[in-house]
Amino acid sequence: MIHQSSFNPTTTPYSASTPSRTGKDVSGEDLALTIARAADDRKAVDTVVLKVSDVSYLADYFVITSGMSLPQVRAIANSIEQEVGDTWQRAPRRVEGQSEGNWIVMDYGDVIVHIFMPKEREYYGLEAFWGHAEHVSFTP
Repeated sequence: MIHQSSFNPTTTPYSASTPSRTGKDVSGEDLALTIARAADDRKAVDTVVLKVSDVSYLADYFVITSGMSLPQVRAIANSIEQEVGDTWQRAPRRVEGQSEGNWIVMDYGDVIVHIFMPKEREYYGLEAFWGHAEHVSFTP
């Protein structure tokens, strides 16, 4: 089931070349780091930021993180959507898995966010699959 964002639908989807309404250019890395910090604000576990632009055409960055309960996974997704909206005036292009909550995927164009329950994260092993991607450090 696809979750339709409640964020203002008139916002411009993320584009690396499009400035936000704040007048700042939004880079994929800035967006990924904002997302990682928003996840950390909701006590996300083991957040990883991967620069996948050299190894994938799907996105420039992946943010992979975990919550320890279904409500926490959903709270992390809501925190990310709120913070990205407040900071960059961007809404996700698409959100999947919100109703199930075991694995929520948020597509911001150049940044794709994966929020897992620990069991699903271990099973799908995205970090291992994208292990050759560059790890980007961030300070919560």
